[in-house]
Amino acid sequence: MISNRLYYSVLGLAFFTCLVGMFSIPLMDIDASQYASISRELLHGKSWLWFYDMGADYLDKPPMLFWLSALSLKIFGVHDWAYRLPSFLFAVLAVYATHALAYQWYGKNIARLSALVLATCQAFFLITHDVRTDTMLMGWVIFSIWQLSTWYQNGKWLNFILAFIAIAGGMMTKGPIALIVPVLAFLPHFMLKREWKQLFRWEYLIGLVIIAILLVPMSIGLYQQFDLHPGKLINGIPIQSGIRFYYWTQSFGRYTGENMYHEMSYFSFLLENMLWSFLPWIIFFLAGLVFSIWQLVQSRFWLNKKAEWISTGGFVLTYCILARSQAQLPHYIFVVFPLAAIVTAVFLEKLFLSIQWPTISKIFQWFHVLIFLILWLAVIVLMRYPFPEIPIYVTILAIMGLLFFFWLIFRDKNFMGNSSILVAAFYTVIAVNLFLSSQFYPRLLQFQMGNTAADYINKAGLDKNQMVLYGAGDSRAMHFYGDHVFKHKFHRAEIVASDILLTSSDSLAIFQQIFPASKLLHKGPNFSVSILTAQFLNPATRDQEVPQYVILDLDGKP
Repeated sequence: MISNRLYYSVLGLAFFTCLVGMFSIPLMDIDASQYASISRELLHGKSWLWFYDMGADYLDKPPMLFWLSALSLKIFGVHDWAYRLPSFLFAVLAVYATHALAYQWYGKNIARLSALVLATCQAFFLITHDVRTDTMLMGWVIFSIWQLSTWYQNGKWLNFILAFIAIAGGMMTKGPIALIVPVLAFLPHFMLKREWKQLFRWEYLIGLVIIAILLVPMSIGLYQQFDLHPGKLINGIPIQSGIRFYYWTQSFGRYTGENMYHEMSYFSFLLENMLWSFLPWIIFFLAGLVFSIWQLVQSRFWLNKKAEWISTGGFVLTYCILARSQAQLPHYIFVVFPLAAIVTAVFLEKLFLSIQWPTISKIFQWFHVLIFLILWLAVIVLMRYPFPEIPIYVTILAIMGLLFFFWLIFRDKNFMGNSSILVAAFYTVIAVNLFLSSQFYPRLLQFQMGNTAADYINKAGLDKNQMVLYGAGDSRAMHFYGDHVFKHKFHRAEIVASDILLTSSDSLAIFQQIFPASKLLHKGPNFSVSILTAQFLNPATRDQEVPQYVILDLDGKP
């Protein structure tokens, strides 16, 4: 039984850990800082229906993330936590809706387990600070599935309307996938129950009308910004219709070949990345998935009235659709993590709470003790080795955390009775992420150019209109934290003495020769922190791995 104390304390600690990350970790390039920068530009734009990235027309992701984040920035100011706040609230909504959906079909115990599994998987901590569209999408989609399930059971129009409002919200967050996932979730459920009438209800037409009405503002903006001005170049490709791009090319073009992106297109890519993103629950989930399918085979592909296949069917079919795309990234599968959490919770309840398979339960327990031990040892190393400036008491706390982990495991005379392994899992993943969010990531991001350069520019009071970037790459974090769109110059001949230049340290000697009066104002690291290497993590070899940027006042005048 999942007690009130365990349930609310774990949820509270998980959300608290997410908030620590929101407030202490700078925005990471590329996607999160780009979307934050676009949201900031929206505040100063001509229209909230037109979107720009560094002053250029933007056409990639739908506007919901930008609208809500820009509104948050308008209310609270240009802060990274303000950009992240709407997405965090949608993550909380996803946990609530996951609990509610599981409660409808399985009761309180599995509902609570489902919510806890989702709130403590590794991806949940990641997507509340490295915010992309997927955090919001997850909230919209699982809310729509919950409301559709409620309408399916009680027939109330309020639930129906809320479901299709959520689908429209999801489509304005990441496109047609927000409609496709609920369809894929309920299709096998209805078919396995032989409820053919549910597939052809006239109310669905009303739902499509609701979606169409809510998509009108976005569609108007696309038409005005792109369709009225065909031929605008986006990523070097002329766009004839922004409407067609959003409703077809961006999603279905990944299968037809029309979409320009072609990466990670093999079937197991998303599953391989779930090995880390769904920790510490991934093994339980895979076993639960096999168990769910085996149960279906045993029932001869016929579900009784009280059974559901929304979670398993929705995950499997969505995975198959996403895995056939010509362009995949690890976070694409996050949209169905709430469904994966329910599948996992059903299996966990049978394994550890009902104890239906005691021998198998012990195998899972010992295996996960080893996994959790590795995680604790890894966090102790990360607290001591890569960044020696982390206070020694933090390392001591991490070691004490490991000792407390052992106490949790061995406090029961029968060794991990009932829910001990679950408590150890909750404790481990929350504590590890609390150490990472408060200590490791903030120091890691000090090696990213954008936030450190903007911090210096703000504190030094440099004229941002004179700032010019040349040959040091680009960091949207710099534009966001600088609250300014900094100019780029791509040819050396364009640079003049009145510029304040940010460039690669390799170019320092050249510009000092061209502008003898130039003054070196600042020097800092320019490392791509999303791709860690052993050489970077080793303090002794880090300097060889990290390129530098410099800021030069070319005329040397105060």
